[in-house]
Amino acid sequence: MKSQEGKARVLSGMRPTGRLHLGHYHGVLHNWVALQEKVDCFFFVADWHALTTHYDEPEVMNANIWEMLIDWLAAGVDPDKATLFIQSRVPEHAELHLLLSMVTPLGWLLRVPSFKDQQQQLGNRDLATYGFLGYPLLQGADILMYRATGVPVGEDQVPHVELTREIARRFNHIFGRDSAFEEKAQAAAAKLGKKVARSFGELRQSWLQNGNAEAKEQAITMLAASANIGAEDRARLAGYLDGGGRVILPEPEALLTEASKMPGLDGQKMSKSYNNTIDMRDDAERVSTQLMTMPTDPARQRLSNPGEPDICPVWELHQVYTVEEQRIELARGCRSAGIGCVDCKRPLLDAILREQMLLKERARPFEEDPALVRRIMEEGCERARVVAEETMREVRAAVGTVYQ
Repeated sequence: MKSQEGKARVLSGMRPTGRLHLGHYHGVLHNWVALQEKVDCFFFVADWHALTTHYDEPEVMNANIWEMLIDWLAAGVDPDKATLFIQSRVPEHAELHLLLSMVTPLGWLLRVPSFKDQQQQLGNRDLATYGFLGYPLLQGADILMYRATGVPVGEDQVPHVELTREIARRFNHIFGRDSAFEEKAQAAAAKLGKKVARSFGELRQSWLQNGNAEAKEQAITMLAASANIGAEDRARLAGYLDGGGRVILPEPEALLTEASKMPGLDGQKMSKSYNNTIDMRDDAERVSTQLMTMPTDPARQRLSNPGEPDICPVWELHQVYTVEEQRIELARGCRSAGIGCVDCKRPLLDAILREQMLLKERARPFEEDPALVRRIMEEGCERARVVAEETMREVRAAVGTVYQ
């Protein structure tokens, strides 16, 4: 389903863990900034998700949320181009999660790969809770609430999107049909206009009888372009096109994103759990100290020892920050022992500090005026609630909780 502006819609969120590091910046946030220029974007603070594993640390949530939001804004996420909101400020998420739980088989949640993986990784926490078991369902509610056409995820999150698709399919199968479905669908088609309705019928027949995928795409495009029908009729006709019921909650697609290549200070993936991060707005003196003492090729015990860049953790950072021409020169100097490790690190440090200076400049207005960040989020939460309430009106009617 498209947004009102006719663009595809994506939804993505982050747990509020406080200040973000350069791995977040070069991974998720770069992708968000690119997406906001092309599609209708909803980016949210997943505070309820944070409680599924860290429910015993509520005191850190408040500071973490605002620090993370400042990093989003410093990275170039634009509240005029994307809707930014806090999950718990849109209580419709909880309502949809509850209604979806009525029809989601328990076995579907138990088979999610990350359920057992995180129980092992977070063995020091008591995760024998429904909140932890049900967080993939809450994640599904987040996505389906905004009828997102796509969800940017890494490969490890694809099973979550697949679960969301299955939940949407089951919900639509149970609640999308009524005794007069076909009659209502034909009445909706008539609103398209005689010529368009006839073309839609022919395309539907070609898809259902001959499996003509191109005909299906043409019919979907025809529905999206029609100004004669509303959202409910459009959803009904989309279901009618497939020979099924009305599509109340459209199935999203997983948009595979490239994993961040940002290495940490020890050569492993940059992660807070490894204590090897450089924050987006880190202290320059700390960055200099950490980088200049960063381990290099162990074979380079002396300046006269030649090195091998491909096994050096510092070299991995050069892949992100240094242009190819300079990398070739640095690699030649390392392998010939023409330069030392300090000479190799210095241009890298300069590049990181330049980047951080820009991020700090962008963040300064929000740091100096916290009320500005609050206003941005209040406006975003209002916009999100308008869309959420529109979805919930249809969901409530479908499940029968609208009483007259």
